[in-house]
Amino acid sequence: MSDATIIFFLSICIGLLVCVVLYQQFVFRKGTEAKMRAISNKLKEIIETDSDERIMLFTENKELMELAAQINDLLEKHLKTKADYRRSEIASKKMLSNISHDIKTPMTVILGYLEIMQLSETPSKEMLKKVECKAQSVMELINQFFTLSKIESGDMEIELSRIDICEICRESILDFYELLSNKSFQVEVDIPETSVYIQGNKEALQRILFNLISNVIRYGADGKYLGISLRNDERNVYVDVMDKGKGIDKAFADSIFDRLFTMEDSRNRNIQGNGLGLTIAKNLALRLGGTITLESVPHVKTTFTVRLKKISF
Repeated sequence: MSDATIIFFLSICIGLLVCVVLYQQFVFRKGTEAKMRAISNKLKEIIETDSDERIMLFTENKELMELAAQINDLLEKHLKTKADYRRSEIASKKMLSNISHDIKTPMTVILGYLEIMQLSETPSKEMLKKVECKAQSVMELINQFFTLSKIESGDMEIELSRIDICEICRESILDFYELLSNKSFQVEVDIPETSVYIQGNKEALQRILFNLISNVIRYGADGKYLGISLRNDERNVYVDVMDKGKGIDKAFADSIFDRLFTMEDSRNRNIQGNGLGLTIAKNLALRLGGTITLESVPHVKTTFTVRLKKISF
């Protein structure tokens, strides 16, 4: 076989190989384009119908598989955001409904007393005191509502500084001393004499402790006990606020910090809770970089624990 024949034969083989490669690239490109169109059409359908579907793709193309996976991740995040929004919307409607109820009740009492006072030539001091008490309860609810709204919207500025948490705990107990004495509470305080410092905010911490102690007085009063202790390790400080009242059933443990969550007897006129105090306390603790947890054995001990970051300088 001559050299010219060999060269001709090789040229034909090379030409055929080139044609095969070009055909494979054409088929691959067409297949990829078809799958891309399918992904695009399905994504458009999901967006337009607001469905919870995902992109299903069967291919050996790793790049397309990766693209589909990333799109599904975005769809999953979108679904979670949508679910969170729905829960928030339901919670907001419930909160407004409960607040309307809690404002309407004392306002009805106030208007009733005012009507009686108009008919009376000399209103009694006792009646005036009742009107004032009911008006204060309305103002407290409104203030708590706006405080929670500002915290959750991020409009409340909380400046952090070095503060002695032992001093804040002592001051908080002293603020309730007269009330606790009048209600015959046994009070146990276990706070170190040596200062313990945290990176926090005095007003926020005072509000957290105020709400937790108020919660004990309202819901744990049957135990006639309030305990507050402070402990710390290398990284954190823990403040325990305890009572020996009726406690919180496990069924409610996960919901106790929800906005306006109240148990079945929480609207008892002798308790006068509105379900915002613990929510505010939790949100403030989170803003301080900490947490609040709950452990409860009904009629034995219920403990709310505030954990905050410790500083040693």
